Amino acid sequence: MSDHDLLQTLRQHVGTHHVLTDSKATRRFRKGYRTGEGAALAVVQPGSLVEMWRVLQAATAAGRIVIMQAANTGLTGGSTPDGNDYDRQVVLISTLRLRGIQLLHEGRQVVCLPGATLDRLEQTLRPLGREPHSVIGSSCIGASVLGGVCNNSGGALVRRGPVYTELSLYAQVDAEGRLALVNHLGINLGDDPETILSRLEKGEYTPADVRDDAERVASGRDYAERVRQVDEPSPARFNADPRGLYEASGSAGKLAVFAVRLDTFATEPSTVFYIGSNDTADLTAVRRHMLTAFDTLPIAGEYIHRDAFDIGKEYGKDIFLLIDKLGTDKVPAAFAFKGKVDAFFEGLGLRGVSDRVLQFFSRLLPEHLPRRVLAFRQRFDHHLLLRVSKTDADATRAFLQTHFGTTEGDFFECDAEEGRKAFLHRFAVASAAVRYRETHRHSVEDILALDIALRRDDRDWLETLPPDIEENFLAKLYYGHFFCHVFHQDYIVKKGRDPIAIEHRMWSLLDERGAEYPAEHNVGHLYPAKPALREFYEQLDPSNTFNPGIGQTSKLFRWGKKMGPGCDCGQVH
Repeated sequence: MSDHDLLQTLRQHVGTHHVLTDSKATRRFRKGYRTGEGAALAVVQPGSLVEMWRVLQAATAAGRIVIMQAANTGLTGGSTPDGNDYDRQVVLISTLRLRGIQLLHEGRQVVCLPGATLDRLEQTLRPLGREPHSVIGSSCIGASVLGGVCNNSGGALVRRGPVYTELSLYAQVDAEGRLALVNHLGINLGDDPETILSRLEKGEYTPADVRDDAERVASGRDYAERVRQVDEPSPARFNADPRGLYEASGSAGKLAVFAVRLDTFATEPSTVFYIGSNDTADLTAVRRHMLTAFDTLPIAGEYIHRDAFDIGKEYGKDIFLLIDKLGTDKVPAAFAFKGKVDAFFEGLGLRGVSDRVLQFFSRLLPEHLPRRVLAFRQRFDHHLLLRVSKTDADATRAFLQTHFGTTEGDFFECDAEEGRKAFLHRFAVASAAVRYRETHRHSVEDILALDIALRRDDRDWLETLPPDIEENFLAKLYYGHFFCHVFHQDYIVKKGRDPIAIEHRMWSLLDERGAEYPAEHNVGHLYPAKPALREFYEQLDPSNTFNPGIGQTSKLFRWGKKMGPGCDCGQVH
């Protein structure tokens, strides 16, 4: 099928307005939040699950690549094209219009459609006294529920680990390029694909149609026990762990997922303790004691180094205030508007205009962080934000009083506003590196972002770099999920240095430490997929139709493999 005929077919399915081909109009879909960019024949925005199915049928029948995308908030470029060296043209399907959320079992489970966001799911569950698997972090920037499932995301909550389900509804392409719909959602919706999708979207099923299969779970089961094992010489979790790979879970766009079914969790009243120290051993002792001696695990434990604190305070201020004053539900629209502004000015040869303007005005705004938090920044290099259940607050307070009675560290118990703002600041840090890069293009080559899982028994968790690597960086941002020993390490690379060469050397250092990477942002196009993950991708997508090149794998049809004598697929192998 010619490009013209395919585009005409797509327009017939979703409407002319929802098939974007102009490079400026498609920019915010083709360019990753932090990294990655490439060309696409079209960005298609289906308005129903049936429309999405028909778009998939047309694109796969025409032999085109399909990249599925929801909120485009990923940090490793895994939901955008990567370069222009594909052997087929790319059709990018944006699912943002497919926002449905359906409650099962009085809210103890949910069914989420492709465009449902974590923020919207939180709001839906809040009146029921329940919460989704992940409640902080990516929800602050409008990330999608399905994106989290497909990328093994979520891990800020100590007891739960990565999001996981074995109940999903997805489309799959076989080695011959044939598209099929697979219903493993555990809901009887019929047999015909369009009937299944229409009934699901409209909620046309009864409680009797919902099956609870003891062999298929809607959340992970053993993570809390795993994270307690603080003397094990291996990480608690990482993306290539086969325990987290199952159909949609960990699929990274190698399936076209229409819906997932997930468990929800009872909301717990909590207390936040803010801890500071200049000795990493202080925080190590807190982690090891609370993971092994407390009957109930903490809810969350987030680490911030002072350098990350400072850059987050200055370059994450506007996103902090946007969320604080207007709520997370306004963030996706703000990002979309910012993308349009950037596309306009880049067309004039001007890059980073919105970031520079926003940064200028953010400096004029009043101080946004609580006084006691700022005081700890002055005193300490290492900061730990500890959230525990109200029922564990007394025991936690008593332990911290005893522990810090013999060290130079300190802590205070946050009031509600301090606790909320401390955690919000922690997650503003992740976007601050991008702002820093865009406002310092004259001195910054790029961001080198590592997402690592350290051994559970690693006491030397703060890295010391060799001088010949250290001298390549203007700044380093260390932050992460401390109790799980998962760290995000962003390095601001000096102008003229080679980030890829530096990153490969960093990987060697991590290998020597027994670390796994990536830990929770998935491989995207930054990391090579390890053998177990590569095998999983090939099993899901033998024709390599969906998201080719993910994990630095082949971008070629059928993974560049000749499928037998007389292959006439028309591709160069």
